[in-house]
Amino acid sequence: MRRRTGLLLGAAVLTAAAAGAALLTVTSDESGAGSGDAAPPAATAEVTRTDLVRSETADGKIDFAGRRAVKSPVEGTVTVAAREGATVARGETLYERDDKPVTLMYGPVPAFREMKAGDRGSDVLQLERNLAALGYGTGLYVDPRYDAATEAAVKRWQKSLNRTPTGRVGEGDVVFQPDRVKVVSADAALADQVGPDGPVLTVASTQPVVRAELDESDAQLTARGTKVEVTLPSGRTEPGRVSGTARPEEQDGAGGGGSGDGITVEVTLDGGRSAAAGEDAKATATVKFVSESRENVLTVPVEAVVALRGAHGGYGLQTVSGGTSRMVRVKTGMTADGRIEVSGSGITEGTKVGVATP
Repeated sequence: MRRRTGLLLGAAVLTAAAAGAALLTVTSDESGAGSGDAAPPAATAEVTRTDLVRSETADGKIDFAGRRAVKSPVEGTVTVAAREGATVARGETLYERDDKPVTLMYGPVPAFREMKAGDRGSDVLQLERNLAALGYGTGLYVDPRYDAATEAAVKRWQKSLNRTPTGRVGEGDVVFQPDRVKVVSADAALADQVGPDGPVLTVASTQPVVRAELDESDAQLTARGTKVEVTLPSGRTEPGRVSGTARPEEQDGAGGGGSGDGITVEVTLDGGRSAAAGEDAKATATVKFVSESRENVLTVPVEAVVALRGAHGGYGLQTVSGGTSRMVRVKTGMTADGRIEVSGSGITEGTKVGVATP
């Protein structure tokens, strides 16, 4: 569901002009909006100083960024399934295949082969960094070479897992991911046969995001860095920013967005991992996209603005002082929530102005 807050300036002023035609008792000239004083209007309002925000509001769902499937590069049987909802860190087990743990390690290069003595490459360097970080790096010089020191470190790691210390890292024994992950779905159950053709589990970053769908016409709001305000299911409000748009496969996996006729926007909460802690991921959040804002400006109700007659046209306000009123030419700016930005000679905070009545 999408809801727009704020009026387009042209439409707002036309409405005001139509409603306020009775207020227009003078004709504009070069020196100002009009000359002479007139009787006060039936209804008045004060000029106020405030912030104006034009926004688009949409319903959203809490999710986690960067969904990706984890497959087994070798055939086997799931002997311990992944724990859906679990957060898995470096050195911890994602699942077990053929009664052997498949371990998460950190790094950008995917595991693509068995690693053994004599091998060289970025995957070896990545493995050694993880072994050192896990406390198995005694005597290990971290470099791209799989040498005797690497083999010894691997054996120490394997013993800690109650595995036969072969000194080799078999294909599929480790899964490399950029950081710790959240298991968003366990795609293979206990006793399922797994292999390269299907996911064993789906993981995502532990960074919470909110996904909301906007119309194609609101594409300007999907720019990275656009400010948003998210009202979470609990009622808490958290600031955030647009971090991108979700790919179609991510939309499908999120169990919600992606109707095909809109843009699914991904919002990162400024509060980080703890921002959505304890929130119901199945409940609806409200996302307010700020498309334009003006801070600390003078505003009046839209109904106070009058379209001026005459060659010079423009817009005016009927200022009220004592028992008389006077039309003053003003410049108009942004509109939002029924108010419009104004500026002009003698227009200050607290100035009384006429307002059109129904």
